Amino acid sequence: MKKILLFALMTIMISAIQAQINNTDSSAKPMITVNKDDRIEILGKKMAEYNEGLANKIRLEKGYRLIILSTTDRAQAIQVRAKLMQLFPDQNVYMTFASPYIKLKFGDFLLEDDADKMKKQIAELKIVSGNIYVVPEMVEVKPDKNKQPAADD
Repeated sequence: MKKILLFALMTIMISAIQAQINNTDSSAKPMITVNKDDRIEILGKKMAEYNEGLANKIRLEKGYRLIILSTTDRAQAIQVRAKLMQLFPDQNVYMTFASPYIKLKFGDFLLEDDADKMKKQIAELKIVSGNIYVVPEMVEVKPDKNKQPAADD
């Protein structure tokens, strides 16, 4: 049995060597044919669009917001909110209800200094009569479209 297996193994090895030797014709150029499905390119484009969407998605980071108002008077809260949205259209105003108080939070600041500057500006406008507080919170950050992503490779 061992002799038969050894003979079969030797025969296979010799035929493989001959196949390599016989295919050394230098005049014949090797041809490679690639058959691909068109759906692969469509899938690649979809993945690129998806990745770009992820890169441009709003994300949350540690930052600061201003607590402008904490009141039980809904009409006052809506009035202050409207005034803030009118004066500062580029900033977000968040209105939350935690029984019995309505709280107005303002802005998405990454730096505490930016929040303090805005606090002083709002205080000078005398939109609210009470104190304005800077509180740490998770804030929304929009990606800068002009900024190139850092390569981590």
